[in-house]
Amino acid sequence: MSRTGPPSVDKTPQRCAWAANSSPLMLEHHDREWGVPLHDDRALFEFLVLEGAQAGLSWETILKKRQNYRRAFHDFDPDRIALYSEEDVQRLLADPGIVRNRLKIAAAIVNARALLQVQEEFGTFDDYVWRLVGGRPITNTFRSLSEIPARTAQSDAMSKDLKRRGFKFVGSTICYAFMQAVGMANDHTVDCFRYDEV
Repeated sequence: MSRTGPPSVDKTPQRCAWAANSSPLMLEHHDREWGVPLHDDRALFEFLVLEGAQAGLSWETILKKRQNYRRAFHDFDPDRIALYSEEDVQRLLADPGIVRNRLKIAAAIVNARALLQVQEEFGTFDDYVWRLVGGRPITNTFRSLSEIPARTAQSDAMSKDLKRRGFKFVGSTICYAFMQAVGMANDHTVDCFRYDEV
């Protein structure tokens, strides 16, 4: 007589719809990084540059180029990037490992300089950006991807203030994507295993 074990149970955790059937790179980003509150100036600057670079492209495209960006932009050290010259711009425009868009490259340099000004005024970029959400993540309760907005009142305010301080490529939609990525807003859907974890 043959015995059968208990019915097999799917051990795949429930994820946000955008990550559910994506590449290993996107899964890794979703499962370990996206939405985790971040408080390191260099890492925050990295996300600001990458979100700006992503405009008009897929996030997966940017993730694939992320290590190249770290190499090309001196590991997102704002002190070094703020000193970039036209020679550096030409070096970056010739680098096939990054998005070779002059405006986006120029924005990264301008933003490094603006970030240094913010650090002088607030002590850290971290203190500056997190004060925009009262120092705590906004915890949303979205049930589906269609409920998640592209921008919010907070991202509108962040965009306006960053622009006033000279930052480029910081429209409200880019700012909200930044807020989601660095954990200023928890936009994992409530059925995602990461919702409670972050």
